[in-house]
Amino acid sequence: MQKTYNELRITPSSDYALFVDMILSLWDEAIEEDGQSIILRSEEPLDMVRFGVESFATSLSQIRQKPVDIAIEYSVKENEDWIEKYKKAIDPIHVGDFYIHPSWVEDAPEKHNIIIAPALAFGSGHHETTYGCLLLLQKYVKAQDTLLDVGCGSGILGLCATKLGASVDLCDTDEQAIQSTEDNFKLNKANYHTLWKGSVQKRTHTYDVVLANIIADVLIMLSSDLQSAVRENGILILSGILDKYVDKVEAKFASMKLVEKYQRKEWFTLVLQRN
Repeated sequence: MQKTYNELRITPSSDYALFVDMILSLWDEAIEEDGQSIILRSEEPLDMVRFGVESFATSLSQIRQKPVDIAIEYSVKENEDWIEKYKKAIDPIHVGDFYIHPSWVEDAPEKHNIIIAPALAFGSGHHETTYGCLLLLQKYVKAQDTLLDVGCGSGILGLCATKLGASVDLCDTDEQAIQSTEDNFKLNKANYHTLWKGSVQKRTHTYDVVLANIIADVLIMLSSDLQSAVRENGILILSGILDKYVDKVEAKFASMKLVEKYQRKEWFTLVLQRN
């Protein structure tokens, strides 16, 4: 063990979930979330991650046509067992009948237990968007339903749907997300029906439930494809929507019936039904 390690603390002014996803696309080790800050630790230099985050913030500012500020603290610290610190930082969470926990925590009796890897804490239910999806999946997904998880990320939402008895397809445009999903299903000894790299356009049939936990801009961009993926009387669950964008998203999906609108802090999850 080296005497020192590098710590990078990143605090974005907005789009927190988007920054977490981007960082995890660059970083294949564990992260820690502390309030609205993302912390990385390594004995190796973290300059490339820092550069990537700064470039991403610049690009996002240009797309949004307004500043997206980030506070970055880069420090060198005396080494300690920070793997144990990660373990302490990741708490198990109860979401309805789901108990989501890291591998070093025992299963809870009479619950749907989901094991997560430390690096996937962002998709564990701790974030408001994931929590909302997990809660509503239990309400609207039935055994034998077919479900498509668009932008599956860690695969945790699709994994939870399998625990409810659904036949699950998953897709993501990011290769690391595909690998992460595969790893998580293996870790939980679960099976999906189909997993592909790409988006909803590659589907071959319609579904009882379609789920998309993505940022509002992408939901709007994919609105036609998402709606056409839902079979008649089927359910579409949309999440990743900040309060300031929820009206815009609702308007884009106005052809569907709004069944439920769930809010947790500043984040919304919508449940829509195809007529």
